[in-house]
Parts: sequence; structure tokens; C-alpha cells
Amino acid sequence: MKAKYATQNNLESNPNEHEERRAMMNNEIRLEEAVFDPTPPGQASSPRRILVADDEAGMRVLLSEVLGDSGYHVDTAEDGAVAWAALQTKPYDLLITDHNMPNVTGEELIKKLRAARMGLPVVMVSGDFPQHEPAQNPPLQLAAKIMKPFVLAELVDTVTSLLRLPAAC
Repeated sequence: MKAKYATQNNLESNPNEHEERRAMMNNEIRLEEAVFDPTPPGQASSPRRILVADDEAGMRVLLSEVLGDSGYHVDTAEDGAVAWAALQTKPYDLLITDHNMPNVTGEELIKKLRAARMGLPVVMVSGDFPQHEPAQNPPLQLAAKIMKPFVLAELVDTVTSLLRLPAAC
């Protein structure tokens, strides 16, 4: 406690030192924000938009919370049909989709996306996605594939690296 008091006295007795430390602290905060800001340099600082399509409500909530906490704006869809409707009405920077969903599967959703010439990067997350399908079906043009179960940090790292790349047209 005595050392803390002495430090406070030193800051008060030398106003320039206090301002220098405040500037250093502000720079550290800015640096920390820059490290975690998913927005690429030179672009507006509005959050990047992600659409998550998964028929499991728990997975949608989890991904929405984790990616939202990482600074992204996240919308969710309970199947590929709802996701396709959302893609028609709002611009997104990334699609994260499950493979096996009712109504429209992840694969069917991606095929629609590619047929409409939407260059949106896609991450497919699935627990039972056959290993051979992406290799035999290059038109899907997956930006990444993550097998369930996965570590959340792996997904966040994948999303961050994909969204730091120039946006696809």
C-alpha cells in the first residue's frame, strides 16, 4: 500500500510523466482493440455480418454468442431454406452452414449460392459430412470445413482469418 501511495505521489508531482503514462495506456488500449478488431484495415469499422445455418438450436445459439462476443454481427437460420431467404434480403460477409439440415441441406444451399454467382465465403461445419464430398464436388468452393465436434477457438480463428481477406465479389 505504501508503494502504491508513492507511485501516486510521483504521478502528481510530475504532471508530464502522468500524461506520458496516460498516452502509453491509451496506445496499449488502441493496440489491443486493433488486434481483436475483425475489420480489415481501410474498411469501415461496422461489424462484419455472418449468417449461421444449423438445424440444432443449441449450436445456433452457441455460435451466435461466441462470434458476437468476437465482434461480429450474427444472424441465424434453422435450415437452408431460411438461410437462402436471408441471403436474398441482407448482405453477408460469411456463411457458416451445417451439412445435414431439413428442407434445404447445406450442400444444396451452397449450390444455390454458387448458381446465383454469390462469391460469399462458406465454412461448412458438420459432424457427419462425408470426407469425399468436397473433393468430388469442387463447385461448392468451401473456404473451410470444420468437423464436429470442434474447439470454438478453431472456428473463431478460421472466421477471423477468412474475414481479414479481401471480400469476395
